Amino acid sequence: MRTLVWIAVAMLACASLAQESTPAPAQAQTRRARPSRPVAPPVARPPAPGSGGGSNGTRPNTSGPSRPARRELIAKLTGAAAESPTVQAPSSPQSPQIDVARPIDAAQDPSLWLGQGGVQAPAQPSTRSTAEYERGERFVPKPGRGASGQSITTTVQTVCDVRGQEENDIFGIGLVTGLSGTGDSPNMTRQLVDNVLRVAGVRIDVNNLAPKNVAFVRVEAKLPPGIQAGRKIDVRVSTLGDCKSLQGGTLLFTELTDVNGVVYATSSGPVDVGGFLASGQGASVSKNHVTVGTIAGGGKVERSVPVEIVSDHGFIYLDLRPSQSSFTNLVRICEAVNAVYPAAAEAATDGRTVKVQVPGELPQNAHVAFLESILTLEITPQVQPYVVVNERTGTIVMGEGVRLRPGAVAMGNLTVSVAESPETSQPGPLSGGQTQQNPRTDIKVSEDSNGLVEIPGAVSLQEVVDVLNVLGLSPRELIMILDAMHQAGMLLAEVRRM
Repeated sequence: MRTLVWIAVAMLACASLAQESTPAPAQAQTRRARPSRPVAPPVARPPAPGSGGGSNGTRPNTSGPSRPARRELIAKLTGAAAESPTVQAPSSPQSPQIDVARPIDAAQDPSLWLGQGGVQAPAQPSTRSTAEYERGERFVPKPGRGASGQSITTTVQTVCDVRGQEENDIFGIGLVTGLSGTGDSPNMTRQLVDNVLRVAGVRIDVNNLAPKNVAFVRVEAKLPPGIQAGRKIDVRVSTLGDCKSLQGGTLLFTELTDVNGVVYATSSGPVDVGGFLASGQGASVSKNHVTVGTIAGGGKVERSVPVEIVSDHGFIYLDLRPSQSSFTNLVRICEAVNAVYPAAAEAATDGRTVKVQVPGELPQNAHVAFLESILTLEITPQVQPYVVVNERTGTIVMGEGVRLRPGAVAMGNLTVSVAESPETSQPGPLSGGQTQQNPRTDIKVSEDSNGLVEIPGAVSLQEVVDVLNVLGLSPRELIMILDAMHQAGMLLAEVRRM
């Protein structure tokens, strides 16, 4: 019985293979024969009874069951043979091997379970992003030593500047070469490199230039007052494109001009970034800011800037600095100068400038000595009640004249942490599903329950510091408190932001 079943299976399989290998007449007429594999002409077969002949070009119906019926019959026969208790006979070498899909036991391997003819999707990522806000330990200040409560004197040159002795800014656009593959993309530097080569008499197709060791940079420098041609100055180089690092680069010859386009200096030389950058495909390590560098003594002054200390009318103008600009300081400078040179100094009408009359009998070569004797005079400057804050870095600086009025302050810290960790859902093979991205969001909100804190008045800098430290706030929180105090009139000082 077992032998007969296998013989029937082999016959059906051979008949099915022979039928599938025989090309249809219609297909043989429409398809063009390949030169490397010629196809034999089709063999005419008599039409089956009741088929209506083969005049319509369709394949005649052969005797026996159709393909789906044969496959179903093969599956039934092989299933019956597997359930038979008889010993399986060795298969004939000529009998074909038939692969049959076997159901997988979900208990043995759940990851390969076939449900409704599908395949289970592979394991999805289970990691999530997190966002937390932590506060460090509270800073405990220690009192220091100093000259608290004593009047401090200073020289005139620390509170004012001499008009005509300003620095001048010059700048230019250049190229930094010699980079180790960390330069700009070729689209940004291709035209600049082509211009440099044309000046040198080299002609290359611009489309063939793809440098990655060149960076497009801006060069800046400051001309000190009174500097003469031929002197050396320091220059600063900063990238303008997508350069990753200027480490090891050299600045080509670059002209530095003013806003009117007049060349005042030239610069070139190796760039010092004061750090390094080492990167790979998956990680990188950097020290300091490697896209900005300096060239010590890399600039040469080509044109001097004319400077005059004394004006045409015989006056020297002393302009108060913004941080020391007050009418009190203006009057004290005039009093100090008139005590040495009677009736020589007067306050200008703008309230920020001191006009000093140069004696007519004083020779021109003694004007510098006359100015130096004025700048070294000692005065007692007025205390400026300033509070300077920087929200970017969380820096707070207070002057000695800051005062506080009594009041009450409450600070409720509200912290909201939002973490986005989208996951990609990947369906299994042959499942008919589509890959899609599912959003995942974690939100954490925390708020402190703080009450009102009484703030006593403070009339000295030490008292102001002691009162504000009672609140136990971080520098960034203290900046917001100082702004609110200033608007409420509790903080008697001017708040300036950097």
